[in-house]
Amino acid sequence: MLDPWAMKLMNSPLTAVARILEKKKIHPDRVTLAGFAFGLAAFLSVWMNYFALGLAFILLNRAMDGLDGALARLNEPTDAGAFLDICLDFIFYSAVAAGFALASPEANALAASLLIFGFVGAGTSFLAFAALARKNNLASVVYPKKSIYYMGGLTEGTETLIFFVLICLFPARFPFFAGLFFYPLPDHDGHPDFRRIQNPESGCQALEKDGIH
Repeated sequence: MLDPWAMKLMNSPLTAVARILEKKKIHPDRVTLAGFAFGLAAFLSVWMNYFALGLAFILLNRAMDGLDGALARLNEPTDAGAFLDICLDFIFYSAVAAGFALASPEANALAASLLIFGFVGAGTSFLAFAALARKNNLASVVYPKKSIYYMGGLTEGTETLIFFVLICLFPARFPFFAGLFFYPLPDHDGHPDFRRIQNPESGCQALEKDGIH
């Protein structure tokens, strides 16, 4: 829901840094993998109850996630890069939840399990719909620069980051925040109407009209 606004805000600084990396011949996939390494560091930090350090690694991961896309768009984004990026994103999301479960199993395990369940459902539907959209030549009118069909919804990347910030700042309230965040997760991918797949010529306009991105 907040991603379009956040992307407009961050586009200029990310592009400026991306141009520096491009001059140094740094490949976008290297940035993606570096971001994932920060994500794994966040998982370990949270597991060890170093929540402030975990938050720092989470912010670095999200910064790298925006930077790899900006770098890729300076040339020609690849399908392989897009696939790597989205897969590692959802692994990272689940890793943070797992970190909280391991940090305090008795208090957090149930809420973390539901959260991971939601992330898996969102990631599966995201990639499945993207594959069908590519097959039927659908293009997103909201995120036209994405390499794969990118659907929006109630809880997108920006909302997920806000959630991560809250649970790191108030780790004792993880079950509460996880419960609030889990509820809209099934809507993460906008509840796609698969009738659009059967009528791809009108799909883009219908997707925009119905608020399904």
